[in-house]
Amino acid sequence: MLGLFIALLSGALMSIQGVFNTEVTKNTSIWVSNSWVQFSAFLVCIIGWFVTGRNSFSGLWQTQPKYMLLGGVIGAFITLTVIKSMGSLGPARAVMLIVISQLIVAYLIEIFGLFGTEKVAFEWRKLIGMAVSIIGIIIFKWK
Repeated sequence: MLGLFIALLSGALMSIQGVFNTEVTKNTSIWVSNSWVQFSAFLVCIIGWFVTGRNSFSGLWQTQPKYMLLGGVIGAFITLTVIKSMGSLGPARAVMLIVISQLIVAYLIEIFGLFGTEKVAFEWRKLIGMAVSIIGIIIFKWK
């Protein structure tokens, strides 16, 4: 139950953050806004690190495979693409497409067992569920 609440909170925060970042970009630039987002996130993480315990950063270098350390790089491009999509599509349409993309990619990662995840069997009902979601986006967007 806690996981469900956290996932819902995450989705809500992502939508709010996307709107905030898009507005900041209107007064600066995409890279200034993105830099501010990453810098302010870094500050919050450092504060959290001081408050919750100080595990050594040296553990990062033990991470295998090394490409797993690219989460921050991917995060910068996530911020960039969310700002661009919200600016051109509006928050609701952008978030619907982002969520569908997340769902499809996450399912492919599970099916193929990519990046060290546990491999799962293909299920038609999940494919049908994604198709229904895509149809929902088309209906939502339909004028």
